[in-house]
Amino acid sequence: MTAVTQLPTFCEGIQYFNDNLPQFDRYGKTAVIAEGEQAIADPTDPAAVYQTLLAADALRYLTLQVTASKASGHPGGFASQVEAYAALVMLGHKNIVTEVGHHAPGFYSAMFLDRSLEDMGIVTVQQLRDRFREQHGLLGHLSGFIPGILAPAGPLGQGQHFAMAAALLHPGKLFPVTIGDGGLGEPYVMSSIGHFHTAYPSVTNFLPVLVWNGYSQEHHSMVSTQSNDSMIAYWKGNGFDEVVLVNAKDFDDQNQAGDYVDSTAFSFEQRMAFTQAVLEAADQAAKNALGGKLTVLIIKQLKGAGVHARGSKSHNLYAHHTLDNADIVSALQARALSPAAWQLVRSNAERAGGGSASKVAVTESILEIPDLGTLPLEEYAIGGEKKVATTAMGRLVAAVGKKDDRYLVTNADGNEASGIANINQALKIIHPTADDLYNQQPKGQVYEPLSEDACAGLAVGLALMGGRSLWCSYESFAINGLPIWQTVTQAMAELRRPTPATVTLFTAGALEQGRNGWTHQRPEIEAYFAAMMRNGNIFPLFPPDANSIQVCYDWALTQRNKGVVITASKSPLPIYTTLEQTRQGLQEGAIVLEETAGETPGAKTIVLAVIGDMTLMPALEAATQIEAQGLKVRVVSIVSPRRLYRASDVSWDTCSEPDGGFMDDATFDRVFGGDVLIGITGGASGMLEPIMLRSTAKRDTFAWKRGETTATPAQLMGFNGITGESIAQRAIALTQ
Repeated sequence: MTAVTQLPTFCEGIQYFNDNLPQFDRYGKTAVIAEGEQAIADPTDPAAVYQTLLAADALRYLTLQVTASKASGHPGGFASQVEAYAALVMLGHKNIVTEVGHHAPGFYSAMFLDRSLEDMGIVTVQQLRDRFREQHGLLGHLSGFIPGILAPAGPLGQGQHFAMAAALLHPGKLFPVTIGDGGLGEPYVMSSIGHFHTAYPSVTNFLPVLVWNGYSQEHHSMVSTQSNDSMIAYWKGNGFDEVVLVNAKDFDDQNQAGDYVDSTAFSFEQRMAFTQAVLEAADQAAKNALGGKLTVLIIKQLKGAGVHARGSKSHNLYAHHTLDNADIVSALQARALSPAAWQLVRSNAERAGGGSASKVAVTESILEIPDLGTLPLEEYAIGGEKKVATTAMGRLVAAVGKKDDRYLVTNADGNEASGIANINQALKIIHPTADDLYNQQPKGQVYEPLSEDACAGLAVGLALMGGRSLWCSYESFAINGLPIWQTVTQAMAELRRPTPATVTLFTAGALEQGRNGWTHQRPEIEAYFAAMMRNGNIFPLFPPDANSIQVCYDWALTQRNKGVVITASKSPLPIYTTLEQTRQGLQEGAIVLEETAGETPGAKTIVLAVIGDMTLMPALEAATQIEAQGLKVRVVSIVSPRRLYRASDVSWDTCSEPDGGFMDDATFDRVFGGDVLIGITGGASGMLEPIMLRSTAKRDTFAWKRGETTATPAQLMGFNGITGESIAQRAIALTQ
């Protein structure tokens, strides 16, 4: 590469340059990743080490300047691990995930350097600065909107799920995932990795990279007092074959105090030595992981290394941290590169891995999945033998698994307890101990860790990465897995490619759990989904019977970039609908189950709008009592409440895969129009909001209040005031 004599275009917006970089004439003559190559040839090559060091400083500089341009954002955590990130890129690895949302500006800087952000019109550093933390720009935390970024990052303890899901779908590719000191404190990281490794011992092509910098967001991290030996023992004790640790303290020649030091304060020779150690460690860790050994790479370096402050004080910028702030100016000047060095860093970054992450990352293309053809739906006779809805769906789930061998079902509390033992029988629980009695074998398709976070995490990770999955849970416990489900569904709403919907089946609702008491009665989860429906891509579905649930699941399998939540009972219940009725109900939102004319001329009409299957029993009892009073009554089963909103209530048109289907006013009047409207649900009343917003009739709701121990579902509904008698009395009173 010839010397750069003028400023490269992409450098527009960089405020400080340094034309006196040590040893640049010796090690910076040409990019070590040659044109047409994807990685450095030798991690011990001094030129490769030197250019990795330049890449690290470039990342520090951009991260700090971008955040300071808005006096907002988080530079410190990413700055402490840039040598590891730069090393992985120089080694050709572009599928890098993080569980640390606060590393976002660093990841954006990396995506800028390899030209990924050009896909969203960011070509210069000035544009990078302008669009940081702006709408339609670079969000404060990672999302599915940014080119080259594999997965979102916000709540701690989530990133490993994405790395493991990607590793499962893409054998032979490495998926590093950076984990911070704070994230390590979450209980889910190690437990989820532990279960995954037991289930898939040969899938080791994900690489946790622990950013051990001694500090969390506002204080010392809780693992800051551990010795190197105890940290190594911790990972070994959790099943890791190889723990590769590089401690900056071992290279310090400036007598820095404490166990955590800043490598940017070293002499040039020691900076080179430290960078070489990280580069060699990353190379060895990557080879271990790709070679079948569960491996972690640990970089131990002071938080804030090379930026405006150190320790937790470097975590985020405050209003005074503008580009004119003395600490910011000093740090930027210390990290400044020459124009030629910037061009060198850019050349290596865009060549590494075979191109920009926006072109080569696995999430930048649609994963090919098997065509399922026509599923074997079985239609049961209305009014015939009672059927268990979950079992009917389980038969279809088994059929999907037989056609798609990468399809995975996750469940923490046991499929058999949810009426879906047929899933286990057909697809088998993944377990190293083969046992026919328990339907388990090493090569199964049912993943059963006793953690809802691990269940939800792997299931939604697979969907985000392009595969099919199903997360099954008891309604009362699913709340523990919802944070990552919400993270992914929000990311799907803005994802730049279509991917299969993330589908759930929530069973054993509060009404079925009378004898277990309030510990198993937590229908507030439905309020969670009720709030999320306005997001635009969230579809809670409430099939009223075993026919309906089959159609709901069949529909869910065809959807893209949605979160589809199917809630059903595991008890045998009557058949109320045909398959075709639910197909229409999924389009319109609801099904009219029965309607009576009324015996009195001019009789008023009462509409009973019901969410759920068990709640239909008191509703139908109420209908009989209302009809006996000579009034008209219409019983409506709400299958898809989201369809019942007005289009203006929901942000559907902001979704990358928009679904603008809503019940029109004429249909709403036909289905829900009347003199009195009673909304009935065994869950949170918020799920009834769409009809309450649109109805102009006198109206009221019957909904869950609190849990109690009872002998039967009817007693529990009675405890919550959901009885045929009370519904009928209130409805009739409203006609007066």
